[in-house]
Amino acid sequence: MTPPPGWYADPTAPHQERWWDGTAWSDHRRTPAAAGAGSPASPEQGFGPPVPPVTPVSGGFGPPAGPGPSSSGVGGGGRYRAVALVVVAAVLVAAVVTGAVLLRGSDGSGTEPDAAPPAGTPSAPATTTDTATSSASADPSATSSTDPSVVVDELNGITLPLPEGWVLPEHVAEPDVVMTTDGTYDCPGGGICRHGRVISRTVTDTDETSPRALAEADIADAADEAYDEDLIGRSPFGGIESHQAVAAGQVAVSGRAGYYVRWRVTTAEGPGGYVQSLVFPSTVGTGAPVLVRYVFDAGEDGPPLADMDRITKGIRPIGDADTGGGVGSDLGPTP
Repeated sequence: MTPPPGWYADPTAPHQERWWDGTAWSDHRRTPAAAGAGSPASPEQGFGPPVPPVTPVSGGFGPPAGPGPSSSGVGGGGRYRAVALVVVAAVLVAAVVTGAVLLRGSDGSGTEPDAAPPAGTPSAPATTTDTATSSASADPSATSSTDPSVVVDELNGITLPLPEGWVLPEHVAEPDVVMTTDGTYDCPGGGICRHGRVISRTVTDTDETSPRALAEADIADAADEAYDEDLIGRSPFGGIESHQAVAAGQVAVSGRAGYYVRWRVTTAEGPGGYVQSLVFPSTVGTGAPVLVRYVFDAGEDGPPLADMDRITKGIRPIGDADTGGGVGSDLGPTP
């Protein structure tokens, strides 16, 4: 049973009183000294006679308790004083815990979270809908990750589709990786490998802006970093023995004309793989070119090569799921 409307000790500031409207805390507060004659009966009623205080008793809130038996008898005044002391201690502990939770949960925005109901008030069980709504409200960015089939690249202002068999990166040392194939395996030359990776980054180390020139200049670096040497100088595939250009061309990405180059790489150990460098102008900020690299192992364990096309065609500006098409909207044939 919830307590009736009235002024109670504020869980977030025990030195003040706060108005409980019978179902939730209001924003109205007062100092305990204001509880005397002339205090408002309620924030909604305006000024009037003071509200009689509600005295907490064991078992919940209720009207002020009448005088009990003499303290000299069993269960007399001594027992009621002990109960009062226990209730006061519980209220103080609740206030301290509530204050600690508020301090720990503060996001620095200055907005005070909803205070808890008075001590002793039973809480209604949370429904599935309430839990989902609360989570989304607490984290404004949660809505961008609610779709498990989309990866959000906030830096470059794009979203990328997440094909079946692909996951968000975990425990990946390589920078700017936005997705990988699910699971790992032991590289032929040592270390841990993944059958597929997609990397997204902004081109900032050159004044060149042509997507074609940037993609053609990047593809060799993409091959070396994927299949020649890793970040600590090891050769997980025994090095690159040869490569072959298998596709290249203009393609519309995020509503803008981009360019891609794709190589087939042969390695000393293992089946080798495919690398692709895709460059297109960004739709955010200064419009600096965005580079997306694809690394797909060849062989039956590698991801479908068609996933390169699916991901490229599915890239969109953040907040615009329908943008697409344009010059060169079709990718070249998949080998």
